[in-house]
Amino acid sequence: MNRLRGDIVQIETSGQLSIVSVAVSKALVLKAIVVETPTTAPYLKQGNTIAVLFKETEVIIGAGAVAAISLQNKISCTIAKIDTGTLLSKLVLKTYEETEISAIISSKAVNQLNLTVDSKVQAMIKLNEMMLAEL
Repeated sequence: MNRLRGDIVQIETSGQLSIVSVAVSKALVLKAIVVETPTTAPYLKQGNTIAVLFKETEVIIGAGAVAAISLQNKISCTIAKIDTGTLLSKLVLKTYEETEISAIISSKAVNQLNLTVDSKVQAMIKLNEMMLAEL
């Protein structure tokens, strides 16, 4: 499980749903959609420090020119390590702020995308795959 720490910088609410923007660094803001609002979840306050969590298997990897895509969470990374298995491979990715995240993708995809250590990639995660937790 990837776990990043950040500060809530924006909350957009409609009905019982909120899109919460969390600044992990000056250059990296991640968004999550939650079935909560600031009135139903006291931790949802601008300025609060929280954890952003997402599974390694929910990270989508894009290499080369990534066309326009609807995913809100796009993180520019460099591959620091690849552990290749028969079916799956684990990638350790470093963001430009030196934060590490992990991704698990098929070994076939690693080969098809010609991924190697030091390759520049985009890590992408859907809004609904992000989880928020109080610290």
